[in-house]
Amino acid sequence: MLKKFTMAAVLIAATSLVVAACGSDEEAAPTTTAAPTATSAAAAAAADTSAPAEDVVVCELAYYTGEFGSYGPFLTAGLTFPIDNVINADPPLGRTWDLISEDIGTVGEGQAARTCLERHDAEILVSPAHGYRPYRSWLQEWLEENDSPLMPTVHGGTIPGNLGGTGSEPIFRAQGLDEALGMTGSLYADSVGAKTAVIFATQVEGFQIAAGAAALAADAVGIEVLERIDVPAEQPSYRAEAEKIADLAPDVVIVQAGGVESATLINETAEAGASLNWIGETGWVIPEFMAALGADGVATQQSVGFAAFSYNDSTPAWDFYAPLWTNTPGYGDTHGDASDQYHFSAYDLLVHTALAVEKAGSYNASDWAPAMFEVGDGPGTVCYTYADCLALIRAGEDIDYEGVTGPGSYSSGGVNVVIQSYTPYNDDGSLGEAVLLDSDRALEIIGKIAIKAECDDNNECDWGG
Repeated sequence: MLKKFTMAAVLIAATSLVVAACGSDEEAAPTTTAAPTATSAAAAAAADTSAPAEDVVVCELAYYTGEFGSYGPFLTAGLTFPIDNVINADPPLGRTWDLISEDIGTVGEGQAARTCLERHDAEILVSPAHGYRPYRSWLQEWLEENDSPLMPTVHGGTIPGNLGGTGSEPIFRAQGLDEALGMTGSLYADSVGAKTAVIFATQVEGFQIAAGAAALAADAVGIEVLERIDVPAEQPSYRAEAEKIADLAPDVVIVQAGGVESATLINETAEAGASLNWIGETGWVIPEFMAALGADGVATQQSVGFAAFSYNDSTPAWDFYAPLWTNTPGYGDTHGDASDQYHFSAYDLLVHTALAVEKAGSYNASDWAPAMFEVGDGPGTVCYTYADCLALIRAGEDIDYEGVTGPGSYSSGGVNVVIQSYTPYNDDGSLGEAVLLDSDRALEIIGKIAIKAECDDNNECDWGG
């Protein structure tokens, strides 16, 4: 288990790292609550008792079909858990949260987002991600007119780090940037003495960004990239690519692809007679990856693991969250461990979002975005659980929320502080101990490779790709 990060220099470096991954068809503006004049949410609730508050629609941009279709129930569970078991026990501003999941795999992320807002009147739009670019202009207009929705995202690392963190673009990412995760694979490879690498990626924007970052980082640390292999997603076989990788015999293979595709590649490389070191991406934590690879598949290779980010298991935040996840039926017994990156990062993100709503006194994006910084950064009373932090806010105190990913701090562009790590699989298919990487070196390299959106006076932005 990873222990508490006690060195201020590590936290400062990590912060800098993420700065530098159906009904009516009629359009209806989301219901919003006017900002109260009182400073406490309790006073705001007392000011209007004439009618029960309407529930808040939280709409997930979900994955049930397409290249990430196998991830859907796993990712949704990470959202229902904090909503049903923590937040709705005493919801912010007295309004219960209702989660709706709109599949993006068939219709695309943009159409799913429109459905969330126009049809479901969602006030919280969860997880804009690698499909954000095409509908950004439309969503900017919606935000300007409605001051809504809030846009916390579990996996929005393809959105450049200088977009977000404001009322006009209220994106707050739980997992850092995709280029940082790509870089992490190369940093780990260097730390174990690798001199050559092959980079394999499917043609999905997030994976392409991460693969590009991995190549740039490899060059920066002196690893020779023997070949970069880009292929379509969702292929039943990657045998030709597996045989090429086996022939090249690199010290490491850095993979940016979905779990099932990755497992297929590893198994077919083993069939080609090669035993190699494999460094994947965060999605390899999802059970479908190991179900497709199998413990026997791990044992045929020199090593299998993934680049990601760590959790902090030495605070009251973890002491509350981990046993609750493990012991709540339908979560730990169905969707994996509390330590799975998607679970603990989603938990932290939604708790932080709810606390910021209470602090802001409304669901207006212009109020909520600054409150996200206020509840996560000092000075203030340090607190670790939703209930304790909520009580302090309602008592009129400033808080400093620290969760299971560490300090609840975000860059000015709305990117969460995360500590980069590598997590290996054991030969029996279980997860091993996560390895923390050198944050100072990561800071140096990400400063050279981070993608920045270039925006004109009309806020039309381009970030390549």
